[in-house]
Amino acid sequence: MNIILTGSLAFDRIMDFPGLFGEHILPDKIHSLNVSFNIETLTEKHGGTAGNIAYSLCLLGEMPRIVAAVGSDAEVYLAALLARGLATDDIEMHSDVLTAVANIMTDRADNQITAFYMGAMARETTFQLSSMQQSDKTIVVLSAGNKADMLRYREGCKQMGIPYVFDPGQTIPFLTPDELRTLISGADVFITNDYELQMIMNRTGLAEKEIQSQVGMLITTLGSKGSTICTQQDRVSVAACRVNDVVDPTGAGDAFRAGVLTGMSRNCSVEQLGRLGAVAAAYAVEVYGTQEHHYTHDQFAKRYQENFNENCPI
Repeated sequence: MNIILTGSLAFDRIMDFPGLFGEHILPDKIHSLNVSFNIETLTEKHGGTAGNIAYSLCLLGEMPRIVAAVGSDAEVYLAALLARGLATDDIEMHSDVLTAVANIMTDRADNQITAFYMGAMARETTFQLSSMQQSDKTIVVLSAGNKADMLRYREGCKQMGIPYVFDPGQTIPFLTPDELRTLISGADVFITNDYELQMIMNRTGLAEKEIQSQVGMLITTLGSKGSTICTQQDRVSVAACRVNDVVDPTGAGDAFRAGVLTGMSRNCSVEQLGRLGAVAAAYAVEVYGTQEHHYTHDQFAKRYQENFNENCPI
């Protein structure tokens, strides 16, 4: 299956705050917020929604196409993608701007505050869905990126009958209620975490059942509580995979999405999609950074079997 990943390539500056954000934010003074957090560690890693999903897809045996824009400082990142066997033909470089940067601060309870510089990500890409071979099974992933791309590729998918996954993530605040409703309507898969889903319901006025009626599959991740997957016929709860040590939750959602996409490409059951996502996410949270985890097929399959008492379906 051709997996087209639209979204972002970015540098993640990951910071650990040893305390709790809530201890430094006064609820009655939120209108004049002025806080400073002393950071314990700071590292810079490769990230971005498209890059993170592509990384885990590679580990799972898939070779997606990445559609994204980067800046003049992206040579090392592009070289890393090529070293993994990923094509960079559909990644557009802009010499007059820097690559997107996500500044991610995590407290000891795994709460996160993120400041995102869009940089080249704000530039519309020029990839044409019509260049795809119509005989090939294709799915397009609309992950967090610039909204012009999200809306244009959604329209192209609808015109050409190509299924798409809507994964809004951090773009939710920048999409209008009407744009959110448009992107949701007709999505083959709509995936968020529970916090994002509530934000979308608040902004659009849509209830969860109304959203569910407009998409083929609604997937909601619940952190350590697993996930729920709703289709037109059923609602399935999937347990989380056991984690050896939570080191950094950043990128766990993208790894989960890679597991789901891999399962879709292999025609797995709804429950298996969630289980594959759960195992992929567990590996991601056990290391620092979003593209630092590693596993072989046998290691992944063994962990899947140990957690869910069935043979790994991929």
